[in-house]
Amino acid sequence: MSEKTTSAHGYTIDLWYSGKAGEHGENIQALSAPTGTPLWTSDVEPGSTHDMSCARQHVLGACYATASQGLPTLADSGYERAGIGVHTPVKQPAGTQRLDPDNRTYNALLRSLRGLGERGFALLTQRWQTLQHLTASPAKSATSSQPLSP
Repeated sequence: MSEKTTSAHGYTIDLWYSGKAGEHGENIQALSAPTGTPLWTSDVEPGSTHDMSCARQHVLGACYATASQGLPTLADSGYERAGIGVHTPVKQPAGTQRLDPDNRTYNALLRSLRGLGERGFALLTQRWQTLQHLTASPAKSATSSQPLSP
C-alpha cells in the first residue's frame, strides 16, 4: 500500500506525487559553491513536500549560521521569506504593475550571481545519470544522493 497525504485542496494524494512537476518524484535540496561546485545534498523527501519545508528541515539553520559570518545564500523565489541572509528575487506585482527600476536591477544582479551557482544543480542532474533514471520506489531511494562526491 502506498503512502498517502492530503493536498492543499483537501484531496488524498500519493505522498511521492509532486503537483508542481505533475508526476511522482522526490525533493532533494542542494547547496553549491559560488563557482558552481556542488557542496551538499539533503536526504530525499517525498515529492509532495514543499521546497521551504525541506529547506527548514535540512539546511536553513546552516544558512543562518553562515549569514552571521557575512556569507549570504542566494536562492530562487520559492524560498521567499526564508529568513536572514537568504536573498531571493523580488516577485512581479499582480496585474499590470511593473517592478520599479531598483527592484529590476536587484533581480538582474541576483540572477547573474545565481547563474554560476546553478551549475551545481546541472551537474547533479545531468552528470549523475542515476538521479535521472531511478527505477526503485522513491521511498526506497532515500539516500540516493548521499554521499556527494563527483
